[in-house]
Amino acid sequence: MGAYYDEIEIEDMAWDEEKRVYHYPCPCGDRFEISRKQLKNYEDIATCPSCSLVIRIIFDPLDYEDDEDEEDEEDSAESNEESGSDEGSDNEFEDAMEHLTISS
Repeated sequence: MGAYYDEIEIEDMAWDEEKRVYHYPCPCGDRFEISRKQLKNYEDIATCPSCSLVIRIIFDPLDYEDDEDEEDEEDSAESNEESGSDEGSDNEFEDAMEHLTISS
């Protein structure tokens, strides 16, 4: 894609905690949006949901490389709450170790 409305540095964008996206004002009155997950996947195009304009985000992909997927974190937290266990994966590991047999 070659026709960007503008190129914006990630530092100039605002973080929306509720929607979990970075945003920047669009001339149409709405705002360009891009998520941390998109940045982690090396996507550098923020779109406006109300018009056809797009902007290119200037950022260092290495800053987002170690981010865990926020949706995965929320899903695992919800499943742990439902099961009533904070150590769901640890219990699974212990159960697997009980059934482990090593033959020579």
